[in-house]
Amino acid sequence: MSMSDDKILKIIFFGDLVGRPGRFALRDFLKKNKADYDFVIANVENASHGFGLTEKNYNEISEYGVDCMTSGNHIWDKKEIINYIDTADKLIRPFNYPPDTIGCGSRVFEISNGLKIAVVNFLGRVFMSPVASQWENAVSEIKRLKEITPIVIVDFHAEATAEKICFGRFCSELGVSAFFGTHTHVQTADENIVNGMGYITDAGFCGICDSVIGMDYKTSLNRFITCIPERYDVADGNVVQINAVEVEINQISGHTVAIKRVFLLSDKEKEVDNEK
Repeated sequence: MSMSDDKILKIIFFGDLVGRPGRFALRDFLKKNKADYDFVIANVENASHGFGLTEKNYNEISEYGVDCMTSGNHIWDKKEIINYIDTADKLIRPFNYPPDTIGCGSRVFEISNGLKIAVVNFLGRVFMSPVASQWENAVSEIKRLKEITPIVIVDFHAEATAEKICFGRFCSELGVSAFFGTHTHVQTADENIVNGMGYITDAGFCGICDSVIGMDYKTSLNRFITCIPERYDVADGNVVQINAVEVEINQISGHTVAIKRVFLLSDKEKEVDNEK
C-alpha cells in the first residue's frame, strides 16, 4: 500500500448482537482487539434478550468500547427506549422514520485525532413495515454529511437481498465510504469495494452459533409448524460466533482501500471460566 499508515482509518462493524451471548461475545473480542481499531460500530437492535435495547445494556456496550450503535425496526421493542434515546449519544435509529420521531437517524463522531466520522442508518421497505423512501432521504442526508466529513458509513437494515445490493450501489454513487447490510443475520460472502465504497450485503450476527439466527431452534420450529406467534427465545449453547466486517478507509478521500469479513467461533463456557 502506497499510503502511509497515518492516513488510514481502521473501522470494525459488528453484525446484529443477539441477546446476552452476542453482547458478551462482543465484549470478549474487544478486550483482546480494541486497540487494533480507530472506530467501533455495532448493530444493537436485538441486544436485550433478542428484542430492543435496555438502557442498562446500552451503557454496558458503551463501556465495552463501542463508539457507535446502529439499529433497525426492533429498536422500539423495549419501551424504555422512549425515556433515554434522546440522551443516548452513541445510538442511531433508522433515519427514514417520520421527521418528528424521537432519537437521531445519523450522527457525526469526532475521534481522538480530530477526524470526523459520519454514520447514518436506513431501513429497507421490501417485506418490511412502511417507512419513508430511503432513496430520497439518502440523497439529501449523505450530501449534508459529506459537507462535514469525507467519511460516511451506512447501516442498511433490510430484508431483501436485491434491495440491499441496489441501494448499496446507489450509495456508492453518493460518495459513501462503507455500506453494511444488516437484519437477516446471515453473513454474506460478497464483501467488495464498489466505486471506492466498502460493501457487504449482510454483516451477519453475534450470538449462539447453534441457533436459528441467534434464536432458540425449538421455539423457531414451533412458529413455522403451528403458525402460532409464539415468542422467540434467545438460544443457549456452548459456542458463540462473532460476525463482523473490517474496513480500512483513506482519511483524505473517504474511500475504502481494504475490506475483510470476520467470522470467529469461541467456546462460551471457556470464556466464562476465564473470567472467574
